[in-house]
Amino acid sequence: MSIADVAIVGAGVVGCAMARRFALEGAKVVLLERGADLLSGASKANSAILHTGFDAPPGSVELSCMQAGYAEYQAIRESFNLPLLETGAMVVAWSDAEKAALDGIEAQARANGIHDVRRLTASEIRAREPQLSHRALEALLVPGEHVIDPWSPFLAYLLQAKSHGAEIRFATEVISGGFDGDIWTLQTSTGEQRARTVINCAGLFGDRLDARLLGTASFQIRPRKGQFVVFDKAAAALLRTIVLPVPSERTKGVVLTRTAFGNLLVGPTAEEQQDRERATVVDDTLRGLIARAVEMIPALADAGVTAVYAGLRPATEEKHYRISAHPDRNWITVGGIRSTGMTASLGIAQHIYKLYEEMGHRHVPVAAPATPRVPNLAEHEPRDWQSAGYGEIVCHCEMVTLREIEQALSGPLAPGNFGGLRRRTRCGMGRCQGFYCNARLAQLTAGHFASPLAVGDAA
Repeated sequence: MSIADVAIVGAGVVGCAMARRFALEGAKVVLLERGADLLSGASKANSAILHTGFDAPPGSVELSCMQAGYAEYQAIRESFNLPLLETGAMVVAWSDAEKAALDGIEAQARANGIHDVRRLTASEIRAREPQLSHRALEALLVPGEHVIDPWSPFLAYLLQAKSHGAEIRFATEVISGGFDGDIWTLQTSTGEQRARTVINCAGLFGDRLDARLLGTASFQIRPRKGQFVVFDKAAAALLRTIVLPVPSERTKGVVLTRTAFGNLLVGPTAEEQQDRERATVVDDTLRGLIARAVEMIPALADAGVTAVYAGLRPATEEKHYRISAHPDRNWITVGGIRSTGMTASLGIAQHIYKLYEEMGHRHVPVAAPATPRVPNLAEHEPRDWQSAGYGEIVCHCEMVTLREIEQALSGPLAPGNFGGLRRRTRCGMGRCQGFYCNARLAQLTAGHFASPLAVGDAA
């Protein structure tokens, strides 16, 4: 069996970015993911906001990774055909206490190098966002905060990694392993894997992986559930700027934002739970989210809801990232990457590669990297149905074409389940949640998934 330079465990946003970075640096990479597809865990429910880091802890690894990740995404996105919905964001004060807190948030933003922030008076808020409740007292405008596609970047990163030799093994859980002082031998659900270095990007199970293979874990995952409500596409016309709350010590709070797919999103909640596998939606909580959204934009009282969903974040007993290197064991842990992980992912990969080099490892970087272009899913950019020869519209709610479905299923990194197909095409994610298109999708995907799509499935 060949020996990989690096085995990365977990194909969430961080694992995908990590595989890309190490492959581009010339390392022989294998990526091990227990789910059937990329972003099968916490990462599939990210909020898709590209953060500047204006409110990150000053001087922190989180801040440096966020800003490096932000810069790299901006530098590479056009070559990958990745969208950017330029919105800006406002941290809105709804009470006198929150208004007083804006001074500290502005000072922190400037200390973090975000110098284009500025205060908005109540009248300036109304001029910018006429549908926002007049209860808004003041705001801090952060022009650099934007919205992206929450899934396609990470498909692009894996496609690039794969094109430079990375091996990607889905439905592969790391069960045990041993280190002989030079090589790790990992026992997985799909066979043995040998690697010189292991990078733990296992997200919600990162502490357990450390405990299982290192004998101890320096942190404890405390799953934090976030519930979301997605309003119908017509609601997106009511807002153009991301509306952020004044954050608390525990959470960034509930956000109101447009999505790249033409909807309006409110969420997430922040609810600690024990279960690391399931994130269920709760009717009372969802009603509370809708009520909060209506408080902010009264016209949403008449808006329909397209979907509700919940996701889990790998929070720990401490707020900061839990990154640690173990040079004597050829092991690096990347734990506790919470809500900022999507933005920071590329920067985290840069940071980890530097730690890897400090452990004495060197490779020859790829001289002329291949850059695969992924299909655009964003509503503000041209979609496939607008080009001739698409065959048929399979999902009318999201205008997903037969050509898009067929290309996804036959591509170099085909989806491993229906969730993966949804994240590659948006099929079944619209107003009817697959009610009208699932029968056709079941036909088209027959033989492609280990668990066949049954008519009526919506997950």
